[in-house]
Order: sequence, then structure tokens, then C-alpha cells
Amino acid sequence: MAERLQKIIAQAGLASRRAAESMILAGRVTVDGQTITELGGKFDSSSQRICVDGKPLTLAEENVYFLLNKPKGYLSTAKDERGRRTVLDLLPEVKERVYPLGRLDNNTEGLLLISNDGQLMNGLLHPRYKVDKTYVARVSPVPTENALDKLRKGIRLEDGLTAPAVVKLLTVAADTAKVEITIHEGRNRQVRRMFAAIGTDVKALKRVQFAGLTLAGVKRGAYRPLTADEINELYKIAGIERV
Repeated sequence: MAERLQKIIAQAGLASRRAAESMILAGRVTVDGQTITELGGKFDSSSQRICVDGKPLTLAEENVYFLLNKPKGYLSTAKDERGRRTVLDLLPEVKERVYPLGRLDNNTEGLLLISNDGQLMNGLLHPRYKVDKTYVARVSPVPTENALDKLRKGIRLEDGLTAPAVVKLLTVAADTAKVEITIHEGRNRQVRRMFAAIGTDVKALKRVQFAGLTLAGVKRGAYRPLTADEINELYKIAGIERV
């Protein structure tokens, strides 16, 4: 597909689009051996040889973005040395080299982003941006409001005090309860440890929301590509300017 030359250079990760325009105007870019010095021309990187400063342009793999509804029993990793099932086994049609964004432990289900966009993944996981993650936990015994208030204020774990959480008691049945909890930190098994710290055991845990995305319309074990608007919003949340 023919695209503007500066866009092709930017997509290859060599420079921003504006810097690529300067390269073209300076006569540093050739297409099939011909020096290009004007902006606006469109070329096909799949069939034409594009060079910058005499070096062939290496095209970066196209970025892809998926939202997966992870079931229990799958590891949140690209591959496992012991041959156990990983979340990528649920995306057999995806040919790009993708990775899960963050982790859900083996017994936790729910929303997990899968992508090959390392810049976005690192931005969303950076503590600076405090990206919200919402879980629904089935716990026992039923926690008191006083205990839930401890989570709302921040509770001390072995690796330090947690940030205040947003906590809602959803339902109570016999000796179990469903509790919604929103945090923005990403410590290992954090939600389970927070409930353990108030004397409550997590029987089931599901992440239902991440960075404004939800599981709406995505069945357990299924996935869908993110929309362009969703990807743009994730970039804003991660504080990254798209090229």
C-alpha cells in the first residue's frame, strides 16, 4: 500500500514524522536509487527499496493490540519452559510476536491486554501514571466495613503500605461476599495479599476493567482487537505522543 514517505520512515522507528520530513528535504532519502527531495509523494515499502543515508530501511513489525478475557489455568507469559499453557495459546491466529501487558496469576481471570507495542506497554505499567485496575473478588468470611475501610485508607503489606483503594461491597450470601476493588499499583498478587491482611481469603478473582477498558462483549477465553480510538486513549493515559 502506498503511503507518504515520511510516514513510512516514522513507522520504521527511525525518526518522528517531522524529523523524517527534514531528512527528505535534505536529500538523505532514496527510493529505488532515486533521491527524493520533495514531500507529498507516496511509495510502497513492500515493493520499493527505501534507503536513508544509503542504508535500507528496516520496517518495524506492525503494532497490534488485543483485549483478552483470560480464563483460569493460563500463565500470563509468552512461553513457559515447563510447557504449561500460556495466554498466547488463546490467540493462535495472531502471527506477530506479542506479549501480555502485565500479569494475572494462574488462578486469576479477566481483562488482559496483549500487544507487541513495548513503548505503550511500559508507559501503562509505569507507576507515575497510576493506571486504574478494577477487580471483583469473591471472598470469605464476609469482611466488615471496618476491615474494608482499612483497604480504602491503605494497608501495610510486607513490601510496604499500599495506596488507598476504592472498595465496594457488592453482594453478601451466607459466609461469602463479592467485593469490587480498584487499585493503581501493580505489586505481585497484591489484591489477594490485601484481603489476606484483613483476615479474608480470596476464593475467586477477576479483573473487570483496566485503563477504562472493560470485558463487555468478550466471553471467557475470547479476545478482540482494540479500536483506533481505544489505542489513542491508551497512549494519552500512558503520556505518550503517537508518531
